Amino acid sequence: MKSIYKLLILTLLFNTNMVFSQGCDIDDPTSSDVEGGTPNVKIFGYIQPQFDYNFTDGEQDNTIRFKRARIGVRGNALDDFSYYFMLEASPFIGGTADTYLMDAFVTYEADNWARISVGTFKQPFSLDVATPCHMLKTIERSVVADQLVAPQRDFGLAVFGGNKFNKLNYSVAVMNGTGLNQGDNNTKKDIMGRATYKITRNLTVGGSFRFGHPIPNNNVDDRSSYGGELLLELDKLRVQAEYIYDEGAYFAGAAGGCGTTPIALGEKRDGAYMLATYAVNEKFEPIFKYEYFDPDIDLKDNIGYLERMTIGFNYFVNNKVRFQLNYLANIETVVDVNNDQLLAQVQIKF
Repeated sequence: MKSIYKLLILTLLFNTNMVFSQGCDIDDPTSSDVEGGTPNVKIFGYIQPQFDYNFTDGEQDNTIRFKRARIGVRGNALDDFSYYFMLEASPFIGGTADTYLMDAFVTYEADNWARISVGTFKQPFSLDVATPCHMLKTIERSVVADQLVAPQRDFGLAVFGGNKFNKLNYSVAVMNGTGLNQGDNNTKKDIMGRATYKITRNLTVGGSFRFGHPIPNNNVDDRSSYGGELLLELDKLRVQAEYIYDEGAYFAGAAGGCGTTPIALGEKRDGAYMLATYAVNEKFEPIFKYEYFDPDIDLKDNIGYLERMTIGFNYFVNNKVRFQLNYLANIETVVDVNNDQLLAQVQIKF
């Protein structure tokens, strides 16, 4: 691990065109920071200290921890070749105190409609997953994205097309299906993709798909996933909604998003969320999110069925410092459990 840090430091010290990023603009392979093909290197990252208070029976559990603590380097070596490298240092995600690799990929940009990336990066599935961690409107991602889009990061090859100025954007990938820090363990590959289309200036719709074989040393049992999404932006109001359906085999060892503990799944499962935010001004942004997750559609009165409402706000000190406060009201429909949460987080980007 020391050699990785030395590499980062040497790269920064000996590149005469070093430019420091004003924050992690995006954390997926569609990023492009180079203008006119000029070689450069940028160091970036963010840390998210967080306080969790759990409303449980008996003594109220609470803890102070890091949600995420990430540092990376990105830049380009030639006119059409760029690279991206990121480490995760939070011991609360990986389960150990060891720093580990999050993303590392090389991108060849043939043109706007064919950017080819190879390495390890996020799966191109779901609007919620595609949203960079430091730009999430709520502290927690939706339960359905964390549970069903697993693994969220993987090794593979992807092609991306379009940008924020185009009505159509797409991404298609072929990936191992085993997740981070895992070698491929069967002869099959996962195929997935996502496409969005801006119908009007304010309304964007999209969809995702995935076909794969998630179980180690198993080329027979497969998995199919589908998602639909909507994004409405009207002046200060922003509404985001998504539905994900998933069926077939799954591997709990692939884990969920950002260290989420996997939930036991049935043959068919689904979930959805709706998130609304309103920018009162440049600093204050109230949020509301409703979501549900059904880990087994065929099972009636499933104790694992979950509904949740999240209310809170985001306060932006400036474009580098943000404070978030969320109250998570968990709604069980079969057995009532006291498990609401109050989360507070400070984020600093660099």
